[in-house]
Amino acid sequence: MLTEILPFRFELDTIAIAGASLWSLALYLGFSTTREWVIKQLNRWFNFAERSLYTSQSEFEKTRKARESQNAFYASLFSIVPFLIVGALFNWGLEISLGESWGISTGILACMGAGIYELGRRDAESSD
Repeated sequence: MLTEILPFRFELDTIAIAGASLWSLALYLGFSTTREWVIKQLNRWFNFAERSLYTSQSEFEKTRKARESQNAFYASLFSIVPFLIVGALFNWGLEISLGESWGISTGILACMGAGIYELGRRDAESSD
């Protein structure tokens, strides 16, 4: 284990990690327009930041398509970070107000509700 290699000891609160993960999943599913906006903004920023690394336009255009698809992948991957932060804050607030076990149980309920909402939203979107 990693804790046997390191010269110091640290504790991981597995209840807090599970609760924050559940809440972040629920927020990620429930706020689809915010999720798409975050992905779009991260993709724009990654493309802009990568453009500044190239000195010539021809060198930049050679691998543009591959780099843009790679940046889109990274943007969708990193789009969970704001939801993890807000989910951790939700879980922390629930632990302070109601106790440790409530973060997980309400996170499960929020995930179920957000999943049902997302299914209904996609069904309504496809029927239009």
